[in-house]
Amino acid sequence: MNKNIKVKEVIVKSGCDKFLPFALTLGLFVILFGTSSSGGGFQGGVIVASACMLIYLGHGFESCKNSINMEFIRINEAIGATLYVLLGMCGLVWGVRFCQNVFYNCGEVGDLISAGTITFMSYAVGYKVLTGVGFLLMLLLALLSPDGEEAPKASEAIEAPVEEAKEDEDK
Repeated sequence: MNKNIKVKEVIVKSGCDKFLPFALTLGLFVILFGTSSSGGGFQGGVIVASACMLIYLGHGFESCKNSINMEFIRINEAIGATLYVLLGMCGLVWGVRFCQNVFYNCGEVGDLISAGTITFMSYAVGYKVLTGVGFLLMLLLALLSPDGEEAPKASEAIEAPVEEAKEDEDK
């Protein structure tokens, strides 16, 4: 392996390790405060799910597969969808429309839980999206990895075509 690729691999791994906590924190912040600021459950869920891709880029497919339990994510995706439907049904229980805000008088303006049912539905959407998109990313990475082998790291996947092109030019 080329020394230049080793240096790039260390840089990519270090960068991913440094950005992972920030991505998780930002995603959870966007989910939690989505009803009182810009963002919401969907955007925050996608940001948190991007952690799968950061682990893959820095450490490869095997590390990603070992750190994320696919069965756990699949089951929790269904739980997120069920929570959303149950919260939407609160409107029907109170005699109004499905997904209508029935707990609107909870909290003060600007509080974490000040939007009533909408806040909890945003949390359910965030949970559903982070598990769903995380599961889809893991499926994509598993399909792209060669059978029985570790998928190439990002630095190797980028450098291989460049080296092949240089070899072709030399011929």
